[in-house]
Amino acid sequence: MKADDHQLFIKNARIFTPLSSPEWHASWKTATYEPGAMLVANDLITAVDPEADVLKKLDPAKPLTTVDAAGKLVTPGFVDCHTHPVFHHLRAHEFEMRVKGADYVEIAKAGGGIRFSVRDLRQASAEQLEHVLLKRLDRFIEFGTTTIEAKSGYGLSVKDEIKSLAVLRAADATHPLDLVPTFLGAHEVPDEYRHDRERYIELVIQEMLPQVVENQLARFIDVFCENHVFTDMQAERILSAGKAKGLIPKIHADQLHDSGGAQVAANVGAVSADHLEHTPETLDEKLFEAQVVPVMLPGADFFLSSSHYGPARRMIRNQLPVAIATDFNPGTCMSESMPMMLTLACLQLKMAPAEAWVASTYHAAKAIGCDGMVGTLEVGKQADFVIWDADSELEIPYHFGVNLVQKVFKKGIKVYDKKA
Repeated sequence: MKADDHQLFIKNARIFTPLSSPEWHASWKTATYEPGAMLVANDLITAVDPEADVLKKLDPAKPLTTVDAAGKLVTPGFVDCHTHPVFHHLRAHEFEMRVKGADYVEIAKAGGGIRFSVRDLRQASAEQLEHVLLKRLDRFIEFGTTTIEAKSGYGLSVKDEIKSLAVLRAADATHPLDLVPTFLGAHEVPDEYRHDRERYIELVIQEMLPQVVENQLARFIDVFCENHVFTDMQAERILSAGKAKGLIPKIHADQLHDSGGAQVAANVGAVSADHLEHTPETLDEKLFEAQVVPVMLPGADFFLSSSHYGPARRMIRNQLPVAIATDFNPGTCMSESMPMMLTLACLQLKMAPAEAWVASTYHAAKAIGCDGMVGTLEVGKQADFVIWDADSELEIPYHFGVNLVQKVFKKGIKVYDKKA
């Protein structure tokens, strides 16, 4: 039987979805259908409307599977547009150091942070990395995420960056979650190049990058732009080299200081600039003109006990399509929970719940160039959706610290059921 010979009918639902726009800029429009229904065929949404209207579109000649949402909330699956999921062991000991007063830079200077994960990943086999990665991907799905952007960046050698990206490719081929890969060879300067950063940059550009491109291992290239890691000039050089070879630039910008990273994003036409806690308002117009999606990572600010969160309200006022993501990583945000990010977006970024939903779905899809297929529940989009044990979209950021996901569907196939 062909996939398009079968129909999936979701009925008796409160369907809440952002609405896409033909324009690049922010679209904060949403739609609610109650009682609503959705029809899926061949992995795609073919109808989403009030239930009475969708019922008229059922084809009696085709097999039908019906899912009764029992009046509960149905939303798009989250798009987590900034994650670092390829690492081996955790860094819980650094959490203790931070609680006792050490800050991010102090931990890094003591040999911890990214460089700890680099030494650890280099000792792990691809099989070990894939094993722990698949368990993490399961957890993303359990919290309602159906697409993630996934970075390398804990290898920092030709061999280990290629190994990391190959692990992502292998996981993407077997796991229902969609992984969109990013090459982050310029995440930190590894121990062996601590006193010769220029030589490491040449390694990234001249050796890592060609192999990544030749083996089609990444769609994006990213750089951590901070003065103690890569300066704005160095970041622009690396991103420009990646762009010349066909990779799309992204950048970690202005997390700890005004590093010039947002300006670099505008200069190179990056698809997104992420963090942005210290980006001056004078750059908002440049980001808008260059069509750079600003990605807020409130989980990292929360976990670092920072009082300085990203300027989401200001950027919304300036018409930018603000996105939010977890920044899942072993050091500064060990959480796969996008619902928790919604809570933080509302309380710390001062976003309305509907804005947080749009930021975590449609705008997040924009940040990885996937908004044509995911991020909303609209006709022609991929059938990635979540049924929640909740009556309203407001409950998800409000009822924090628990998992209200009931069922998750990826391309119209149920991939998680809490009651199963």
